[in-house]
Amino acid sequence: MDRQEYLQLADACLEYFAAALEEFDPDEVDFYSADGVLTLEFADGARYVLNRQTAASQMWFAADARAWHYDWNGSIWIDDRDGHELSECVSRSVSKKIGRVVTL
Repeated sequence: MDRQEYLQLADACLEYFAAALEEFDPDEVDFYSADGVLTLEFADGARYVLNRQTAASQMWFAADARAWHYDWNGSIWIDDRDGHELSECVSRSVSKKIGRVVTL
């Protein structure tokens, strides 16, 4: 994939998650987006970060003390280690943090 295609896919990914997070009460999870980085902030001060890594043509997600790297497979972002989907990981991480099941 060329750089322009990657940037379009990465920005669409960030926009997708930002739109999904709009539905949350800001007291539960708030977020802000800037320059290829989407930061989720929780009531206890914890921050999770989803960002594009242009040099690697990947999306990276960090939550708690973990980080994952995702490659585009032609239709979804998948983990470069075990193949799980980015949306699964973000949903699972946010669900665990706020104490209820969410699907992003």
